[in-house]
Amino acid sequence: MSQSRNSLSTSALVAIAIAMGAVVGAAGIYWKASASGNAPTDESLASADEVTCKADPDMLAALKPLARGEVAAMAVRDDPVALPELEFVSEQGGALKLSDFAGQALLVNLWATWCAPCRAEMPALAELQSKLGDDDFKVLAINIDTGDVAKPKAFLDEIGVANLGLYRDASMGVFNTLKKEGLAFGLPVSLMVGKDGCMLGAMNGPAEWASDDARALVEGLKGI
Repeated sequence: MSQSRNSLSTSALVAIAIAMGAVVGAAGIYWKASASGNAPTDESLASADEVTCKADPDMLAALKPLARGEVAAMAVRDDPVALPELEFVSEQGGALKLSDFAGQALLVNLWATWCAPCRAEMPALAELQSKLGDDDFKVLAINIDTGDVAKPKAFLDEIGVANLGLYRDASMGVFNTLKKEGLAFGLPVSLMVGKDGCMLGAMNGPAEWASDDARALVEGLKGI
């Protein structure tokens, strides 16, 4: 009888987990993966032959221990990998792509106004940009709300965030590209991108980007 109850309990938990996964997939709501779950397979990513990825594996190895504490979910790669080109627009509608920011290390963050964890971490991202943003580093926050620019602009105005700019992809193409590559399971999504445009790490879910842990990680990123 006890074994039967245990089997039923396990089955129920599995069913709940499957149901929750279905909801996440349908709604694009934040799902926090483990550090290992954040790492995509090499086969799913763009070929590094298309882009020269310059990060030294030894430097990446030194970066890994910095993914700890508040940013422990950041899965730093063993080797840099080329990303598909990500295309989006400025607040004024000008066409942009990730390669336009070559020469700066980036923390690329996808967010939406309907994503509660995204809204919660936006002030911390702004603080990170304020403290560490320079010619060598930028927080590149890309909004994926559908519709016009009014809603995300109103949200940033409401919370007083003006230093991140308002980059957008109302088609959600950026998110869907990263989802296809095994990098995005929900929102927010954050990628560490080196100065050569190659991805050095990825995480799903929010982080305390204003923390000492986050600043140490970004300082390490800037040195690569």
